Amino acid sequence: MMRFARGFSILLTLLLLAACTVGPNYQRPKADVPGGFRGTPASAPEAASSESLGDAKWWTVFQDEQLQSLIRTALKQNYDVRMAAERVLAAQARLRITRSDQYPSAGVGAGGTAERQPSSPFSPAYRWNFLQLGAGASWDIDFWGKYRRATEAARANLAQTEWGKRAVVSTIVANVAGAYFQLRALDLEIDITQRTLASRQESLRLTTLLADQGAASMVDVRQAEQLVYTASATLPDLQRQVEQDENYLSFLLAQNPGPIPRGHSLTEQARPPVVPAGLPSQLLERRPDIHEAEQQLIAANAQIGVARAAYFPDISLTGTTGFTSSALTDLFTKPAGMWNLAASATQPLFTAGKLQANVRLAEAQQRQAVLEYQKAIQNAFRDVSDALVAYQKNREGREQQELLAAAARESTHLAHIRYDGGRTAYLEVLTNETNDLNAELNLSQARLNEMLSLVQIYSALGGGWQQ
Repeated sequence: MMRFARGFSILLTLLLLAACTVGPNYQRPKADVPGGFRGTPASAPEAASSESLGDAKWWTVFQDEQLQSLIRTALKQNYDVRMAAERVLAAQARLRITRSDQYPSAGVGAGGTAERQPSSPFSPAYRWNFLQLGAGASWDIDFWGKYRRATEAARANLAQTEWGKRAVVSTIVANVAGAYFQLRALDLEIDITQRTLASRQESLRLTTLLADQGAASMVDVRQAEQLVYTASATLPDLQRQVEQDENYLSFLLAQNPGPIPRGHSLTEQARPPVVPAGLPSQLLERRPDIHEAEQQLIAANAQIGVARAAYFPDISLTGTTGFTSSALTDLFTKPAGMWNLAASATQPLFTAGKLQANVRLAEAQQRQAVLEYQKAIQNAFRDVSDALVAYQKNREGREQQELLAAAARESTHLAHIRYDGGRTAYLEVLTNETNDLNAELNLSQARLNEMLSLVQIYSALGGGWQQ
């Protein structure tokens, strides 16, 4: 037993020292990184510094406490987040399974046989007992690094699923924030419409009184009714959108459809005047999808080594040791001891091009993974530039829309004064009232676009997954 263990260990050590690993070692491909993001305001030199909104925690970016509560609930209960976590656990198990192929496997066993035969014309009666106790070990030696490369690929796949989970978390944060701002914008539009409707109903009442006294025509009454019906017809569609948006938020929270609690109004949400984007080179280390694509590339690169190792012989060792005896009292004596050690090597000779095709397949998949990695980088730069431009232009548009809404309100006020003074027809009031309502609703939409652009920038910069 001691000689068997000593010889087996010496042989394993020699084989490990002589082992090699075929296949290319991973090297990160070069990326064409610009010096700055297109769309960064020229008047904001701090935006070109290393500080980036993407490094901020999501609860510091979205300061509405009710929104923060919704995001926390979504990160805990959302089905996509939970499925991503399960994918990580599955990848951990696959890594452990793959890594186990690098090591020997061993087992123990015991058995006993008893046999009795009666006498016959050809043989006398006999009784036979047989006892056996043994242990065995086998090892498919990873001489060419096939299993080590497979473990490298499995480890990269695990890292890929971990970054994939972070990407899901970032997406959920952005989706909940975007849907919440959309909901608050609809609430604002309903409030505008209801205030406008109440004002128009009062105007209709006064116009009807004037018409009854002969101071106004029925045309004025009908035009006042148009204003009322226009506002009242808008409400059902807005209410429909509110309930559907609440249903979507409930789905993100993994809850049944129901009302969503509100916090700050849309006009109270924090909107930084300048968003620091940081350096483009930092984006490569922050975006989860870029890391995910790189880990996929690492796994594909390791698979080339697995495919190339199939050209070389498979070397395996098998050993058994134990005791065999016909009597239990003699089972552990020296004459009952037995051992066996075997080694084998199998070299593929003819596979009809299968091995070569496997190598070519692995190399093609690795080149495809390189392109996917480079594409992810270029897409990240485009996302950030698009978001920066959108935020800047939506902010400018919102400022102009505020001026337009103020002008429309003043024009409506003047139109009412002119009509009450008998200097114009009610048609002028109708036109200005319509323009005023449209300007207020468009201003609400402009505010929403600005907030959605902020969410877009934060997501494009790779923010949201930091916990």
